[in-house]
Amino acid sequence: MDADAKTPPAGEGQGLQLPARWIPTPTTVSEHARAMLSAPMSKRTTPPDRADKAGWRAYAAEGNALITRLTAAQVARTPCEIREQKVGEVSLYEVTPPNLSPADEDKVILFTHGGGFLHGSGIACAYMAQPLATASRLRVLSVDYRMPPDHPFPVGLEDALACYRATLERYAPEHIAIAGGSAGGGLAASLILKLRDEGLPLPAACLLSSPEADLTESGDTFETNAYIDVVLRTRLTDSIAVYADGHDLTDPYLSPVFGDFTKGFPPTIITSGTRDLFLSNCARMQRGLRNAGIECELHVWEARPHGGFFGAPEDAECLAEEAGFVRRKLCG
Repeated sequence: MDADAKTPPAGEGQGLQLPARWIPTPTTVSEHARAMLSAPMSKRTTPPDRADKAGWRAYAAEGNALITRLTAAQVARTPCEIREQKVGEVSLYEVTPPNLSPADEDKVILFTHGGGFLHGSGIACAYMAQPLATASRLRVLSVDYRMPPDHPFPVGLEDALACYRATLERYAPEHIAIAGGSAGGGLAASLILKLRDEGLPLPAACLLSSPEADLTESGDTFETNAYIDVVLRTRLTDSIAVYADGHDLTDPYLSPVFGDFTKGFPPTIITSGTRDLFLSNCARMQRGLRNAGIECELHVWEARPHGGFFGAPEDAECLAEEAGFVRRKLCG
């Protein structure tokens, strides 16, 4: 037996106990990526008590202000036309890139933003869609779905479904892709399951960027990549509880990894990284789709944490893969 191997603590079950380790920054990524991996993001305010709605409103507002500043700075180099429209009570931001071809006016991506089920509302949700619009040279409709603490599950899913119905009034389903990242990636996959179960036509493609596809957060990398992921260092336990509002976390409309994909799902691309806390979500989602006979590509980048490197060459490479996949499915 390895001299470093130890008996796990009582009640912890089978596993491995490792000594404290120093995780070096890899030399196998770009200089930008190395710098980012060596400087973990600052720790945010501790989440409030789950029953403290006022505290959660303040916590959500703090995070949203940060995300809005960060995304505004990132997209300043790739300006798009942004128009806000309403679908019932929900804002739907139409993001049109300057390089949209007249031949692609009849094609669109419906996008559900990330932000831990709490952040990313308002103009930030349009900013988060802008890189995909620019890279794909396609119009993107970004759903400003309502979120906790005032609008927990299933409000956000119903908002996204209403926006898909509105999108079908303008675009043929074979010219629609559904995309989302992080929490929005999980929501995008759940939306497809929901619209399928409602008898609506499926979109032509699905793009999931590091999706939070399992709200039980039981996958292997929630342990192996904890604290190694410099963006999303630990589980989203508290915000998931506020979002789920007491519903069963294995419900596929919350955790699409538990869905029955044999009933139908569009061709899908999933992107992640070896340091992504959600890598297990991505691997399990791909296997579920592939085992059901659904076309699904999984692209994993060296050392990439959750959400990417914030401007490294690897991010452009990832975005090009995502955009290329969507264009192949929508544009031929």
